[in-house]
Amino acid sequence: MLTRKIKLCHINAHITCRLCEGYLIDATTVTECLHTFCRSCLVKYLEENNTCPTCRIVIHQSHPLQYIGHDRTMQDIVYKLVPGLQEAEIKKQRDFYQKLGMEVPGDIKGELCNMKTHLDQRNGETKSEETANKEAGEEKPEEDNDYHRSDEQVSICLECNSSKLRGLKRKWIRCSAQATVLHLKKFIAKKLNLTSFNELDILCNEEILGKDHTLKFVVVTRWRFKKSPLLLHYRPKMDLL
Repeated sequence: MLTRKIKLCHINAHITCRLCEGYLIDATTVTECLHTFCRSCLVKYLEENNTCPTCRIVIHQSHPLQYIGHDRTMQDIVYKLVPGLQEAEIKKQRDFYQKLGMEVPGDIKGELCNMKTHLDQRNGETKSEETANKEAGEEKPEEDNDYHRSDEQVSICLECNSSKLRGLKRKWIRCSAQATVLHLKKFIAKKLNLTSFNELDILCNEEILGKDHTLKFVVVTRWRFKKSPLLLHYRPKMDLL
């Protein structure tokens, strides 16, 4: 079978961010035109613009941040193509939290462990399959009972903002920062016995949130200088405030 080697410089245009001209980090794609950028670059750009930086198409007149989404597939491709990029990025994040004297979030710790395992496998230092299976069996109960508690956590207050829906009995919740607005919609729909979670809008500061936004992203972009908990409102779609 013939194989063809391609130099990285020949595909750089497809895996770099047009805004910072570096390799994509936390790749985020505009749903309207499918152009991809670093999330931090795109969010900063959209604070003052509502068009795609590449093709200039209008993403949305007033809420362009609702029409962008994390592109996990693209990010995985970038990390696999660029040697050492993922390791360097995780180290930067870890050093950032340590410099501020903050605990490193669980998701970064998890990535560090996965990265170490990958490097061990690449260097032929993995344990035998039997030993690995045995250890996995011993650690399984702890893993099964974790429920993402090792992740960075976000405290939330969910308030009903419509007379057409009832309030939650327990409106205060605490969950992983990696959870998305879609997870919250499903949670609320289940608690209120709604036929579909698509009937709901979730708002922060009177702005409708995109379903793919993580809670960490919402905190950083909408609640940065405010005290915990993160206050979110829910209402039926198209219901006027």
